Amino acid sequence: MKKTIGKILALMMCLIMAGALSACGGKDKVYKVSTEPTYPPFDTTNKDGDIVGFDMDLMKAIAKDQGFKVEFESLEFDALIPALKSDSTDIVIAGMNVTPERAKKVAFSDPYYKTGIVLLVKKDNTSITGWDNFTSGSGLKVAAQTGTSQADIAEQLKKEGKVSKTVILNQNTTALQQLGNGDVDSVLVDKPVAVDIVASQGDKYKIVGDIKPDSVADVAIAVKSDNKELLKKINKGLKHLKENGTYDKLAKKWKIEQ
Repeated sequence: MKKTIGKILALMMCLIMAGALSACGGKDKVYKVSTEPTYPPFDTTNKDGDIVGFDMDLMKAIAKDQGFKVEFESLEFDALIPALKSDSTDIVIAGMNVTPERAKKVAFSDPYYKTGIVLLVKKDNTSITGWDNFTSGSGLKVAAQTGTSQADIAEQLKKEGKVSKTVILNQNTTALQQLGNGDVDSVLVDKPVAVDIVASQGDKYKIVGDIKPDSVADVAIAVKSDNKELLKKINKGLKHLKENGTYDKLAKKWKIEQ
């Protein structure tokens, strides 16, 4: 009889604990994470079609630290913030620069990187040596990815008469194809991405000049504006990763300059 009562009590305790975990979300909470995987080393796909990159490893490490899980999905870059606002995704991590305009629409985590924009040109280009002669109004054409800070800068240069044409495309890889075909003279890219392109395709492209001074920006993770609980988890996890050396290990793995 005592054994039977003991088993019943044990079963009741298990049910109570399971209910408590369920009510709190437990460690089984899964968040959908959206990115635009044509931006290595931050976000790309491997030979099997899996979404990989520095951002993915960083997000998975934060999730592990904070006791939740993540599932990644691919979207066009300019669809990322609308996806957050419509609740069709929970988190955006896509090498996204923090800008005042974006901060009005979403909530950003603490920065996890600082970047700036450089000029990427064909390897045999000897006429473009940096921002000064590129923006001299000599009729050059520039490409950038839609929805990005690079696209904003490209359009501003066109408006100011410093370039003759801007080509804004859905993916960075398409902009790169435009450059390779000679349809544009340069592509505006964040420096770590440009470094990755040169490392993998150095026979075709090169970086000229330095980072555009007024393009330096923080890179952060975005969530819906009112999701303060999730934002707190992300910031806490990111802080832990920087303190315990995990962030540095991931940066080294993906050859991200710090």
